[in-house]
Amino acid sequence: MFKTILFPVDQSRETREAAETVINLVKTYDSRLILLSVVEKKPDGEGVSQGGIMTSTEAVAQLLQGAQALFAEQGIEAEVIEKEGKPPFIICDVADETNVELIVMGSRGLGLTAEGSSESVTNLVINLAPCPILIIP
Repeated sequence: MFKTILFPVDQSRETREAAETVINLVKTYDSRLILLSVVEKKPDGEGVSQGGIMTSTEAVAQLLQGAQALFAEQGIEAEVIEKEGKPPFIICDVADETNVELIVMGSRGLGLTAEGSSESVTNLVINLAPCPILIIP
């Protein structure tokens, strides 16, 4: 059913919690797993991660390596993709380019406020994605 699953990862607790669901889905459907992390460059050039936003290439590479190792421990071979840009748009572009059949994401609940709903990566992906999305609260 889900031949290819995209799992965008960042340093958030919600991503770590969603990993268990991804493991179960990949094993159940014998899916190809793609891990994606997006470097979001700040205009001031700061390389600091704030609020889950990944702004350091080194931090993203380390995060992807750790995530890949986590899945390898479960017997799952995961491909990794590192891109630069705005996360919601990159997530949807990668999903489209790789013919993903499911995107799995954690949610921080930022959409509960007027400001959060327009800024939420999850909310934007929901509106732009070329495939179904599973949101893990």
